[in-house]
Amino acid sequence: MQRRHFLQSTAALGLAAGLPGRALAGRERLRLAMIGTGMRGQVLLKELLRREDVEVAALCDIEPLMLRKALDQCEKAGRPQPRVFGEDADPQAFRRLLALKGLDGVIIATPWEWHAPMAIAAMEAGVPVGCEVVAGISLQDHWDVLDTQLRTRTPYMLLENVCYRRDVMAVLQMVRAGLFGELVHLQGGYQHDLRAVKFNSGDPARPYGGGVEFGAKGWSEARWRTQHAVQRNGELYPSHGIGPCAMYANIHRGNRFTHISSFASKARGLQDYVKRKMKAPADHPSASTRFSLGDVVTTTLACENGETILLQHDTSLPRPYSLGFRVQGTDGLWMDLNRSIHIEGKSPPHQWEDFQAYQDRYDHPLWKKHAAQAEGAGHGGMDFFVVHAFVEALKAQAPMPIDIYDAVAWSAITPLSEQSIAEGFKTLAFPDFTRGLWKSRKPVFAFNDAY
Repeated sequence: MQRRHFLQSTAALGLAAGLPGRALAGRERLRLAMIGTGMRGQVLLKELLRREDVEVAALCDIEPLMLRKALDQCEKAGRPQPRVFGEDADPQAFRRLLALKGLDGVIIATPWEWHAPMAIAAMEAGVPVGCEVVAGISLQDHWDVLDTQLRTRTPYMLLENVCYRRDVMAVLQMVRAGLFGELVHLQGGYQHDLRAVKFNSGDPARPYGGGVEFGAKGWSEARWRTQHAVQRNGELYPSHGIGPCAMYANIHRGNRFTHISSFASKARGLQDYVKRKMKAPADHPSASTRFSLGDVVTTTLACENGETILLQHDTSLPRPYSLGFRVQGTDGLWMDLNRSIHIEGKSPPHQWEDFQAYQDRYDHPLWKKHAAQAEGAGHGGMDFFVVHAFVEALKAQAPMPIDIYDAVAWSAITPLSEQSIAEGFKTLAFPDFTRGLWKSRKPVFAFNDAY
């Protein structure tokens, strides 16, 4: 889509939602800040420090060790030391950072429960937000984030990196070219053994595995993420799976989610890991912890245009990593697990083909242009692209490619799935966060060869 046409069409709809609240026209260098300098934050910081068009102006974290590591990154990159907030362990220190003059944006990479209040505070301060995935915890959080963005007109982008995976973007090109025919069914998920992420020894030198501690005695994600598995039962991490599926199905651009229902299996994997695999003593608190999160949570969404989408959250059992993508239409299907594709009339009858030749042919312009720059970036280059998109959209005063409507709808799958399971696997109506605008928004995601 041509950028000028996109800007004209969104302006005609009154969608200032994607445009910066303060003038950046002609700016070649942005002053960005980061709230949260843990292990995920440091990966994103690496991408910022690689860019000549970004000055890292400020960092905030209440964990001294992680803050020190982030400052070391800046020093090793030969960059000036940024302003620092949070050394006093004040959980509200981020508000002092947001009060700084001249910030062009902030990246939020903190535990999930802080995303909504921090994003709201940033937008209220007129500071554009790039937020790590999970926009909020409760359904009300999502409405609050959305309404703040629409009222303040401060840009907000969900930093969903899987939307920029090379095969995912090639398939987007194939969908747009009509290779699969009319789309009928989509699948994705978060299928990733996180047992050694949810438990560790509490030793900062060993953030993954090596023990059964979590909460106050755990380290890194074990300090906060595991508690969600104790208290909640639902699709806790939907955006990696739903993001690409939503792109393929043109959600919020001529289509929308209409209904959702979720099922959860029994919860056995985490306790088995603690007691049998890690042989925790019977009197250890983790051995008696009861986990609410079903080991496999299956969520189905219905769409206005008739497609169905299936998501699976599977993080508590032994399994190799997979996001389980499947794109199926009237002319064929693609599956990522075995990198296979079948196109009727092109593939041998009733046989899979290897996907590589198709990926090469339909490689997205972004990857063709920036593959060398993305080499060495986190998650196979995806982290370069998601940071690049945020920065370039700010510089161009362009709508965020993954915008506020995408952010809240993808993330709201979590509280809706929790409600569905709690109410006996009930099918629920999916809220229309666009309030009807999905009907007239352009049916193409704003990915182009610039960002």
